[in-house]
Amino acid sequence: MKKLFLTALLLFGFAVVTAQAQQATTATGGTASGSGGTIAYSVGQVVYTTNTGSNGSVAQGVQQPYEIAIVLGVENPEISLTMQAYPNPTIDNLTLNVGNNELSNLNFQLIDLNGRVIENRIISNAIETIGMENLAAAVYFLKVTRSNTEIKIFKIIKK
Repeated sequence: MKKLFLTALLLFGFAVVTAQAQQATTATGGTASGSGGTIAYSVGQVVYTTNTGSNGSVAQGVQQPYEIAIVLGVENPEISLTMQAYPNPTIDNLTLNVGNNELSNLNFQLIDLNGRVIENRIISNAIETIGMENLAAAVYFLKVTRSNTEIKIFKIIKK
C-alpha cells in the first residue's frame, strides 16, 4: 500500500511539474466593442495567432505599440516652443529643429533607458544634427532644456 501511495504521489508531482496551462502575466486587459462585435484583449501575452479575413486581420496576443508624441514634460503656458525631432525611428542621424525660438541657454541631452547621458550639447543653431550611427538599436530620450528647466522630451527609436 505504501508503494502504491508513493508511486501515485511521484506521478502526481511529475504531472504538476510538466503540466502546461494557458496563463500569462499580463499588464492590462479589457473588452472592446463596436458595431462589428466585441473582443476581449490583454496586453502582455506570450503566445499569438493571426486571423485574416476580407475586412482585415487581427493578431491575438501581439503587443501593439502605443506611441505618445510628447512623452514627458512640464506644460508651461509661458513657453511656446515648436520643436521637432526627425526622422523617428532613425538609423544614423537625428535632426532637432527648434524653429525660430530664442537659442539662449538652450541645450539637449541624449539619454539611454538606463538614465546615462550619451551626449550633452548646447544648441547653437535652429537645426541641430545628432549622430546616432554608433549607438545600439534601442529607445533613447532627447531632453531639451533651457537654464536647467525641462522644455520637452522626445522618445527616439534607433533602428
